Amino acid sequence: MTLEVIVGNHQQATDIPEHWLTALEEVSPQAAGLALEHATSGDSPLSLLAIVEVALVDDETSDRVHQDFMNIEGPTDVITFHHGEIVIGAQVAERQAAEYDEPLARELLRYLVHGLLHLAGHEDENPAEREAMETAQEEIVRRLWNDGLQSRMAG
Repeated sequence: MTLEVIVGNHQQATDIPEHWLTALEEVSPQAAGLALEHATSGDSPLSLLAIVEVALVDDETSDRVHQDFMNIEGPTDVITFHHGEIVIGAQVAERQAAEYDEPLARELLRYLVHGLLHLAGHEDENPAEREAMETAQEEIVRRLWNDGLQSRMAG
């Protein structure tokens, strides 16, 4: 079964070209497969899903979702729901990309991969879990970015 990933831009605060959404959708099955290679268990939510919906949102929406579902104030990078929804803070991605001198497109890919790893069973609550997750995340991002995604998201 091939995973279908739908990436939607639900904000206007950060400029996200349409072809980036298409490129992220097209690379997502490969990203999910790589995330499953790093799964923490064989029955992770990701292994059971047919569709994952990714929503790029603004700070206001990210803050609301963060408060409503995690009781934490403030916008955040990624919120993942085990039923197959990943909420990405586009403005957070834009700020982080600028801070770390990364292309915004690569930061969005990083957040997508982060969400997929959560669906594969990874957590990042304690330092050891966070380190394992970040190692897997950066390996996947580097591989996908260097395998052609960088050129597809250029411009």
